[in-house]
Amino acid sequence: MCRSIKTLRPPALPEEATEEDMRAAALQYVRKVSGFRAPAAHNREVFDRAVDEITAATMKLLGGLEIRGSAHGHAAPAHASAHAVDAAPARGASGG
Repeated sequence: MCRSIKTLRPPALPEEATEEDMRAAALQYVRKVSGFRAPAAHNREVFDRAVDEITAATMKLLGGLEIRGSAHGHAAPAHASAHAVDAAPARGASGG
């Protein structure tokens, strides 16, 4: 569906995905689903809220994945910033 969204988990992404990477993917998703590159003023709040919620869901997803076959042979979380997962929903629609 969204061909410009890149895979954010290792080893596809050699370094840890940043919140900026996750937010960019969420924005691409919302743009594709809504059909709007930039929403009109009367849709801005719901558009921004969707981007925030999808960014938070992406953080949770990547934080919960276990990538097997890491250098030390144990499963490693795909995204180690657990505090970012907890803090993301509290940011609100104006973050960014």
